[in-house]
Amino acid sequence: MAKEEKTAEETPAKGGKKKLIIIVAIALVALLGGGFAGYKMFSPKKVEAEPEPTPGVVAVLDAITINLADGHYLKLKMTLQATTDAAEAPDGSEALDIAIDEYSGRKMDELMSNAERDRTKKELIAKVVKAYTKDGKKEIMDIYFTTFVIQ
Repeated sequence: MAKEEKTAEETPAKGGKKKLIIIVAIALVALLGGGFAGYKMFSPKKVEAEPEPTPGVVAVLDAITINLADGHYLKLKMTLQATTDAAEAPDGSEALDIAIDEYSGRKMDELMSNAERDRTKKELIAKVVKAYTKDGKKEIMDIYFTTFVIQ
């Protein structure tokens, strides 16, 4: 009998490795499943982009002269690209008023640089689009300079 007891003590319990493998497999599945669920919960939601407006009529505005700093002048003529949401051709008086506010008193050197002129034009477009947005519908989508002369 001593021999039988010795063999029982020397041999490990059956299924020990099998249990360990099962526990590790369950832990991995739980870890991967939890990671996927966490990713789905906390990943940024896709925001649907606002559809691009459809171009409508183009309103040509009269040229205006704007006083710059140090006795210089800017002659500006622009057109407004309306969207199809605009019921009729837009009245450009508000856009011209915004342009006067945007460019009055600026230094000539600022507007001589292409980068600065592009930056100020983007600001002007943003202000005009905002001014011509009614009930969430944009009536103006872009501005085109047809004359931009500095003296």
